[in-house]
Amino acid sequence: MSSPKAEGDFSLNESRKGKAQESLVMRLLWMVVISVMLSLAQTVLTFVTIIQFIIMLVSGRQPNERLADFGTTLGIWIAKAARYQTAASEMRPWPWSELD
Repeated sequence: MSSPKAEGDFSLNESRKGKAQESLVMRLLWMVVISVMLSLAQTVLTFVTIIQFIIMLVSGRQPNERLADFGTTLGIWIAKAARYQTAASEMRPWPWSELD
């Protein structure tokens, strides 16, 4: 007779293939979501670039510090997203992890 299994226990005879496939399916879903977010980030980067250029034209080549900092933060996010997309990291970017 088999006894009820505690949560997290598994039998050596059970196939873990289904769980691994589920994990890959979830990763694929996350990759699609992050891909859409990357497209949005690219659009935001384009607008910020244009605005920063206009500011530099008007202010005698002086960039807006807040826009420059935002660009740095956006670049870090894009790098983290790219690392997750290419499986170089298992950590998903913000909002699922810290924004450093």
